[in-house]
Amino acid sequence: MKGSSRLRRLLPYLAFTALALTLVACTGETTQYPNSTFEPKTELGRAIDDLWDILLLLGTIVFVLVELALAFVVWKYRNNKEAKHTHGNTKLEILWTMIPAVILVFIAVPTVRTIFETQAPAPGDALKVDVIGHQWWWEFRYPEYGVTTANELYLPVGRTVSFSLTTKDVIHSFWIPQMGAKRDLIANRTNYIWFTPDTAIAPSVWNGFCTEYCGTSHAFMRFRVFTVTPEQFESWVAGQKATAAFNAGPAAPAPSAPDSQPPAASPLDTNPPAQPIGPPTGTGTAQLAGGVAPGYFFPHESMPEYAVPQRPLPANISFTRGLTGDPARGQTAFMLGGCIGCHTVRGNPMAAGTIGPDLTHFATRHTLAGGTYPNTTDYLARWIKNARVMKPGSIMPTLGKGEYDPVLKRTAPVSLDDQQIADIVAYLQQLR
Repeated sequence: MKGSSRLRRLLPYLAFTALALTLVACTGETTQYPNSTFEPKTELGRAIDDLWDILLLLGTIVFVLVELALAFVVWKYRNNKEAKHTHGNTKLEILWTMIPAVILVFIAVPTVRTIFETQAPAPGDALKVDVIGHQWWWEFRYPEYGVTTANELYLPVGRTVSFSLTTKDVIHSFWIPQMGAKRDLIANRTNYIWFTPDTAIAPSVWNGFCTEYCGTSHAFMRFRVFTVTPEQFESWVAGQKATAAFNAGPAAPAPSAPDSQPPAASPLDTNPPAQPIGPPTGTGTAQLAGGVAPGYFFPHESMPEYAVPQRPLPANISFTRGLTGDPARGQTAFMLGGCIGCHTVRGNPMAAGTIGPDLTHFATRHTLAGGTYPNTTDYLARWIKNARVMKPGSIMPTLGKGEYDPVLKRTAPVSLDDQQIADIVAYLQQLR
């Protein structure tokens, strides 16, 4: 009686918990759960989701039947004082062997069918994208267009995309939850995965992750996926194929968004509000098919909150208040400061490094440091000054004068003062 009384007292709490869990489970909006796998936007995601539904249904049926049988046995023999021992029952043994075998068949058939569907070769006309994992950032190459970018993946809706996945160092795992894409990147081996983004999701932004522990900054190895219309994709490709749009004078206002163009000279403050680099919608006057100007990239003002990094400015990296950067001096500092040894900038023949990300159109990107920070003036200045404090384990050297390098355990050997860094920031913000 004491036990049943305690159970009655617990029932209201159990009922409340069940109700709360039910209400939480019923809310499935993308804005609330942007990384959910239960709202697939590709045929690959739907195949996996359908398999999950089947296995969940079968598992639930088995669970309910087993629990009912157990409850029946417990209730029927509740008054038995002594169990009867029996030896051997051929029919019973055959029965409990056949039942799991039948269940496994029902599980195996849809599972094997889905495996064959998801492992089949991609269509011949699929867009090919080479995905290369680095500690800790993503490199994306479009071989048929000769385009290379970092941490931002543009995909045209309605066209199948075939990914080849490799790594430059340790094992990584490429995952876009809403696309249903998850596949490991293994050294000395190429893995493949393909899917077709639904036409209804353009233009949209999706989060991508590394989901295989790969070292100190594994949690900071992220990327963004932009699903755009075919016309927008062709415009983006045309802009990415061009050399960096840089001039040493004041930046001309964007034709379609004059207030969003970053100025040639960028004042830097120690504690200013973080304002994003406002991208224009086009960088040329020539028109592509569909009337879209070349040089499209996803407008910053349309970025959903879940796709914008929310990490605060690092408090332990100070910066001189009120500096104004000069892009012409910044280009010189970029070349003399060692940046050209790691980075490529097409149009600058001295910048041909391949260790770090290609920076040709850096100003069009929304994030930096492997999707960890927003690509703004203030974050960029501090990143250049001491990347290894902002992202532990980063191979980018500490460049700020007097800054302590946590990897070398000493003051940075390359010393750029705050004015030089401000100039480099101004230069990078003109690379469109």
